Amino acid sequence: MRLIVIYGVGSPIVVDFEESLARAGLSVAAAVRNHPGEVRLLDQSPLIDRAGLTAEMIALPFLAPFFTPGNRQKVVREATDIGFSMAFSLIDPTVPAPRSLVHGQGLYVNAGCTIGAASQLGEFVFLNRGASVGHHARFGRFVSIGPGAVVAGSVTLGDGVVIGAGATVLPEVTIGKNSVVGAGAVVTKNIPANCLVLGIPAKVVRTGIAGFDNQEVT
Repeated sequence: MRLIVIYGVGSPIVVDFEESLARAGLSVAAAVRNHPGEVRLLDQSPLIDRAGLTAEMIALPFLAPFFTPGNRQKVVREATDIGFSMAFSLIDPTVPAPRSLVHGQGLYVNAGCTIGAASQLGEFVFLNRGASVGHHARFGRFVSIGPGAVVAGSVTLGDGVVIGAGATVLPEVTIGKNSVVGAGAVVTKNIPANCLVLGIPAKVVRTGIAGFDNQEVT
């Protein structure tokens, strides 16, 4: 059975990572409490503090279970700074991943998602429950897609883009880096970088934002 390290246990989404690992027949070697605060693990038996990490654990692949792109980037940098070098890509077994999918390290695809053919997903992309991604998608690093969102064919998303729960992005739209599409919005045209868009059809309501939760992916 392959062993994985979960790095960071304070986000509620960590329980979905645990379930995906279990469905995939993978085991958690250690779950690292990297900062003080609430522990959200279902199974706390592998819980350790950073001081408890061994060289053998650091040599294992790791997951960073955080939905917010900025948080995910911070945790990934922290993990690599202490020696982790292999980010694990986890596609839930309920997801029929296309043969033509190309993706970077650290991808997480939650249960019930669909991904179209010939898509290219960058490092540390996060597709949450039931999201649908069309063919020829082009996603940058640390993109996060919320539950039930629909991203149509040939959509391009820059680094750090967040598509909120239940939002829809129509075909051939490009959304610039660190922009945020609010829950339930329908995006019908290109969106510049560092913008918040809301509504049906989606309109820019704020410019110059750092990114989701005011955190920029760099």
